[in-house]
Amino acid sequence: MIVGVGVDLVEVERMRRLLERKGDRALARLFTEGERAYAATHREPARQLAARAAAKEAAFKALSGNDLARAIGWRELEVVSAAGRAPVLLLHGRAQQRATELGVTRVHLSLTHTEAMACAFVVAER
Repeated sequence: MIVGVGVDLVEVERMRRLLERKGDRALARLFTEGERAYAATHREPARQLAARAAAKEAAFKALSGNDLARAIGWRELEVVSAAGRAPVLLLHGRAQQRATELGVTRVHLSLTHTEAMACAFVVAER
């Protein structure tokens, strides 16, 4: 049974500008160490980070509904990508607590991006 769905788009140029203006401060606030390391291995890190930001926003929407959900922090949602495998969304802290509250047993994540836009779709299932 589906208990939550979320989708989000992030402009790659907007992420690029954020990184130019805020640099390491924005990276540390929004992304886990693993997400930053993954993006750094790509020619266009802003594209990878935009996809991850979209995934986090989509997950916020999929888990929405109460004060606990509104308190979820950016780094409590983590996109992990392994070579040759589809990316997965890991839930930490309050994100995991909210998922437990909803009875979530599986989170589906789909990412895509062009040079201009990154999109993520999240489905929470129990």
